[in-house]
Amino acid sequence: MSIGQVFPLLYEAQLTEKANRLAQLLCNVSTITPLLYRSAPEHFRQRAEFRIWHNGDDIYHAMFDPESRQPVRIDYFPVACTLIADFMPLLLKLIQFNHELRYKLYQVDYLATTSGELLVSMIYKRKLDEQWIAEAEKLTHELAANCNIRIIGRSRKQKVVLSQDFVTESFVVSNKSLQYQQVESSFTQPNAGVNQQMLQWAADIAEHLKGDLLELYCGNGNFSLALAPYFTQVIATELSRSSIKSAEYNINLNNIENVQVLQMSAEDVAAALARGSSLKHLELAELTLDTVLVDPPRAGLDPATLALVSRFTDILYISCNPETLADNLEELAKTHKVMKLALFDQFPYTHHIETGVWLRRY
Repeated sequence: MSIGQVFPLLYEAQLTEKANRLAQLLCNVSTITPLLYRSAPEHFRQRAEFRIWHNGDDIYHAMFDPESRQPVRIDYFPVACTLIADFMPLLLKLIQFNHELRYKLYQVDYLATTSGELLVSMIYKRKLDEQWIAEAEKLTHELAANCNIRIIGRSRKQKVVLSQDFVTESFVVSNKSLQYQQVESSFTQPNAGVNQQMLQWAADIAEHLKGDLLELYCGNGNFSLALAPYFTQVIATELSRSSIKSAEYNINLNNIENVQVLQMSAEDVAAALARGSSLKHLELAELTLDTVLVDPPRAGLDPATLALVSRFTDILYISCNPETLADNLEELAKTHKVMKLALFDQFPYTHHIETGVWLRRY
């Protein structure tokens, strides 16, 4: 697929190809046909980042071709949600002849919600001053009638926040609305429609589980909040301090009382549970940790964490890399059986595969 283009008529074919590839990779550990959770075939991304190219008076968004490494002009981006796609040309039109907002602007990042909030980060190769702030505030007021927009200015060792540096996304899981703070430059799932399907898939499984949940790599609480109603307690761990702050904010925002977030790496959690006494301030004797949820980086689970999760009755494994998932499942298959398998098409028209696996101890 050419950069910035979508081909809806080819969507089902590319999804079938992904499903076949996933089934082949996992054939040694499961014969289950993966359930397919489809994306919208266009306007599916709530997050997008572009370089800004200057050519005389002209200014345009650009992305780099991964093969040629040459910039590709993007005049319209149907991959992005309509809020971002429609706003991109409007922004450039408004700043094209505005020296303060255009001068040495080299990147723009967009973060949008399904409820209509838009956060725009304008990144410069110069220090931003009071004149930039005045022009950016004027631009915000000019756009206020058309969209709920926040603008952030960035340059080297500088971040200028005009109002706030986050948006609030909403998902519905089991007929319950959940709100999530999503902070600029922090990780969030880019495909909101597919993310909601992931949350519902996990919640449907959690209805059959019991006890307490240990979650590793919890991020901003994406799964923690959705699964809280199904467990006595949720112990969620994360290493990133900014993600922990967002998770704690989201717990309070949704008035959830049975989720605790600990700043710990997966390796530290494995070591603490191996010692068998406490998990920071939590006494293990007071917990019934029957279920673990892991959503690791592309490298998958390291040996210590793999050994840790193999001790649980039920495992929910969310993977962004089917190759490392296949390696991890080869080991987990010694103690657990694959109960359910799902392919979440977070990234249509690419080779990327997001997978959900429910495993239960024999």
